Formats: sequence, C-alpha cells, structure tokens
Amino acid sequence: MRKKALITGASRGIGAAAARALAQDGYDLFLVCKNSKEALERVRQELTQQYGICCETALCDVSNAREVETMIKNAGEIHVLVNNAAVSYVGLLTDMSLREWHQVMDTNLNSLFYICRLVVPQMVHRKEGKILNISSVWGKVGASMEVAYSASKGGVNSFTKALARELSPSNIQVNGIAFGVIDTEMNACFSAEELRRLEEEIPAGRMGSVREAGELIRLIIGAPAYLTGQILTMDGGWIG
Repeated sequence: MRKKALITGASRGIGAAAARALAQDGYDLFLVCKNSKEALERVRQELTQQYGICCETALCDVSNAREVETMIKNAGEIHVLVNNAAVSYVGLLTDMSLREWHQVMDTNLNSLFYICRLVVPQMVHRKEGKILNISSVWGKVGASMEVAYSASKGGVNSFTKALARELSPSNIQVNGIAFGVIDTEMNACFSAEELRRLEEEIPAGRMGSVREAGELIRLIIGAPAYLTGQILTMDGGWIG
C-alpha cells in the first residue's frame, strides 16, 4: 500500500508544487483548499493522469476546527502532512480589524493545532510520520506592514520545534521551511516596480520558483529520520 500525503493550500503555488513533487515519489495524495474547487480539480486530474496515483480532494477552511475534523475523518490514514495553507495582510497594524487579525492567526497558526491534534495520534500508533510546516523568513525577522503575518509565522516556527521534541520518541519528524520570496499569487499585492526592487535586494537576483519550493519539500520529506525540529531557510541568500 502506498503512503498518503495530506497537503493544505494545494490548489496553486507552493501547495500544488508540493503535490507534484510528492506524486513523483509515488505518494497517494489528499489535497485540500478553501474554495478553489476548479483549480484543485485540475491539479488532481494532472497528477492522476501523469503519475497514476490515487488523488483525493476536499474543500475545507482550515481556520475552522469543525471543518478540519470532518476533513480529517474523510482523509483516512495519513503518513505525511504538509501544512501549507496561509493568508497574508499587508498594511499598518493600526488599520487592521480584529476580524482580519484572527483570520491570519486562525489560518496560518491555529490550523496547525487543529490538524496536527487529529493526525498525530495515528502517526504515534504507527511509530512513523512526517510533518512539514511551511513558514516564512518573516517569521524569523519580522516585516514592517506585515505584523500579523510575521507573528503567525514566528508561531509556526516555535510550534514546529516544540512538536518535534514531543514526537521524536515516536519516530515522527517535524520540520519547517522558511521561504523567502517565491513567485506565487501571494505577491499580487505588489507592483511590478516593487517586485523589481525586491529582487535587487536578493543576492540570487530573482524570486524563487514554485518548482524549486516543491523540490525542497520533496527532499525534506525524504530526508533521514535524524532531521527533525529544524526550520530550513530557502531565500536566495536574502535574509539567511
């Protein structure tokens, strides 16, 4: 029986790239997104046709604990979990509403708790599992105009390190990736000139591609079990 990977935020960007990378390695997939049903179905069709894997999909707002419970019940046995779903808010903290703050925190951080508390018991029972949490360099150093996003990703980093310590005796590896600027739709809030100036700050001289992000995810999932509790940075030498 093939192992199954659950990936959130899988309809596009880094999540879809992770799905493609793990499909290449022969994983069956359970792909989740909030509401992009058609995009998620296109990813499913692509991967089943190209790799012959079993690929299931589900719409789920991971910021909603009840929806997560239903989704996990339908997902069945999960061997690899990639927590990728995230939202951002760009603007002054003082302009942010309570609703907007909670949306960022619930989606980016609380969702890890909602999902992991339901998936971890089956991994502990098997004495095997991989959890990969997608973070950001802003979780390490913070970004002006992105206080909520930075705080949520800083929480993801601490959550990852603490859970890794908790689960290591059960042969479950928990790691994170702090991505720099990856060429995804999340950058749509920036103008072409802003993106150009941003690329000039990056030693590599460009944004990272989703293909590169997916490849790193594949490598970490396939890494030796002794790699756990780490936040690996991929940012073209930008923040470090």
